[in-house]
Amino acid sequence: MAPQQFAKWKQKVLLGASVTVIAPTGQYDPAKLVNWGINRWAVKPEFGYSQRWGHWVLDAYGGVWFYTTNGASYDLPVPRPQTEEPIGSFEGHWSYDFKKARMWASLDGNFWWGGITALSGIRNPETKQTSSRIGGTFAYPFTKHQSFKIAYSYGTYVRFGGNYQNLQVAWQYSWIGWPKKK
Repeated sequence: MAPQQFAKWKQKVLLGASVTVIAPTGQYDPAKLVNWGINRWAVKPEFGYSQRWGHWVLDAYGGVWFYTTNGASYDLPVPRPQTEEPIGSFEGHWSYDFKKARMWASLDGNFWWGGITALSGIRNPETKQTSSRIGGTFAYPFTKHQSFKIAYSYGTYVRFGGNYQNLQVAWQYSWIGWPKKK
């Protein structure tokens, strides 16, 4: 829709769906524990929900990662097939739009679980992933085409990996800019 139409549009309930596909690309060497590429396909169907109540907006997404078998994973002296069970994920954002200032702020969180791996058909329950992060984001437009965004998050529950603090600072540029007033 044109920017003028979008400026007049009033959000109610939005439902959406997407599919992310990752191909087995890059270099992969089963004799190395860490590789630049992956040796399997990954597919993530995801469903989204968004609803507005005045200045408040709730966004929520739920999805599942599915993986094919890595036919030659790291297990010396002979690489073996490795499988990984699906990983479920949930993400949500509760945000507030400051209409007159054209800025917004949000509380963000996510949770993911699953992913137990098996080597040559033998499951390893110790590889189950269960983690969650929480954080916030603030965006401020300072010209018609430019805005500044800062986000922070940290691990609230981490079974293994991902236990870090993350600070993001971004400058964004929009070629469309603000709609013209009639």
